[in-house]
Amino acid sequence: MVQQKARHKVHIRKGDMALVTTGKDAGKKGKVLRVIPGNNRVIIEGVNVVKRHTRPTQRMPQGGISEKEAPIHSSNVMLYCSKCNNPTRVGRKILDNGEKIRICKKCGESI
Repeated sequence: MVQQKARHKVHIRKGDMALVTTGKDAGKKGKVLRVIPGNNRVIIEGVNVVKRHTRPTQRMPQGGISEKEAPIHSSNVMLYCSKCNNPTRVGRKILDNGEKIRICKKCGESI
């Protein structure tokens, strides 16, 4: 019997600014390009850049070595609040009209 992976909720969304807290890229900030909830991973612009050796194809006749961002685990990343310029945890707030918004735990502003 094939076991299905459970869907995980990741605390960061595509388009957020994030700060890497651990690993070789600790301290780097970047925009979240993609979220992979099945593996609890995120791809951040300019972080965990790896080199890919590509064969010449019709689309890329030159081939060669290209650089691209690889996924990192979401537990190694914190949301970066642009209002208070600090890494922060995500809080949730329900408005009067029933809409749910994400807020910065440090300054209380909406994200």
